[in-house]
Amino acid sequence: MPYFHAVFTLPHELNPVILCNKKVMLRILFKAVSETLLEFGANPANGLGGKLGFISILHTWDRLLNDHFHLHCLVPGGALAHDRNQWIGCQSDYLFPIQVLSTVFRGKFIYYLKKAYQNNELIFPGNTESVGTSGGFRALVNSCYACDWVVDFRDPIEQPEYVLEYLARYSHRVAIANNRILSLEDGNVTLAYKDRDSGQIKQTTIDAVEFIRRFLLHVLPKGFMRIRHYGLFANRCKRENVRRCRELLGISRDLPEVVKRSVQEMMLQLTGKDITLCPCCEKGTIRSVGLIPKGSGPSGFEILHPPGQ
Repeated sequence: MPYFHAVFTLPHELNPVILCNKKVMLRILFKAVSETLLEFGANPANGLGGKLGFISILHTWDRLLNDHFHLHCLVPGGALAHDRNQWIGCQSDYLFPIQVLSTVFRGKFIYYLKKAYQNNELIFPGNTESVGTSGGFRALVNSCYACDWVVDFRDPIEQPEYVLEYLARYSHRVAIANNRILSLEDGNVTLAYKDRDSGQIKQTTIDAVEFIRRFLLHVLPKGFMRIRHYGLFANRCKRENVRRCRELLGISRDLPEVVKRSVQEMMLQLTGKDITLCPCCEKGTIRSVGLIPKGSGPSGFEILHPPGQ
């Protein structure tokens, strides 16, 4: 069974309002995307006519750490029939017509955006003050209707292990990995990034204060869930739904046991590095010996060196 990787992107015209209203605006993003996908899955005219399941993961950045709000969705290529007696697989190498999907997504997002504005759920401080007026908000909405909303479906993924790899790439990533920060000199930060057009790895240097500003753009409200499950994968009924789907697909209902591994074991498998080794000598082993209250001194770790070291 193929899996599809869908990306729903908000137009940059909305970025100033989103940055001032992250909790409300990003909640609307999740709601608009989930309703769009679930409705398309439930409609027989789109080739399925059942209950879809998918995982949505929020990303807020582009390769240069600028604000770029979008959802990555991992969607199985099929749906569970409403009577739960059939698995309805997609009949082609694409799941839904992208242009229609984009139009519905845009309509739902703008509907909920207008509703939030009417209910005074949004604030418009600083340079967004003019957008908060009736005329300014109307102009914002008109500009959103005028531009294309990008919805992208990547090539279908056939193997389950590749599905897990895709999900792992996007699940707990922060705005920038340490290995992309090449240097910090004279108040400037040099970053590596992949050029979208050429595919080449390039470098850019920005002021350290600007780097901090860009990084902080991506701090989410406390407690905000950036990974959410919908439809068949909704937390309250996921286990039974997955078992039923496996049964209909001719796979054992029994779910495979999850092998529990420590953080050290997972990092060793993923990176080939033992994070318990001393970063200086790479021979001694770091061991946690306790927690020290904040502000009372160095961290509660000791390094155990091999005999004779």
